[in-house]
Amino acid sequence: MRIFDIIGKAGSSGECLLGSQETGSHACYLIYAILQPGETGRELTPGHGHEEIVLTLQGDLTLTNAHVGTLKQGQALHLTGDEAVLAGNAGAMPAVYVVSGGHAGHGH
Repeated sequence: MRIFDIIGKAGSSGECLLGSQETGSHACYLIYAILQPGETGRELTPGHGHEEIVLTLQGDLTLTNAHVGTLKQGQALHLTGDEAVLAGNAGAMPAVYVVSGGHAGHGH
């Protein structure tokens, strides 16, 4: 078992990926991300053969593309394959979210 400092690694990029390089596993990954006020156009897409669940922890995410609307604090969105959304933060405070993903089905 290992413990990872996810928030500390997000830094100025606003994202921290905990994936196979850190865990040695290709079965799952976790992304911790922050969108600053007014920031737009952050693409959220699992990619071919993957699925993701996006959970907002703080603030709301404005979504466009495959899903249009607002993902409110405490709500989650399930994305599959090449399905993609663009996330933005129209609020006055940073929006914080996590993405949990992994391989879909048994093809990998």
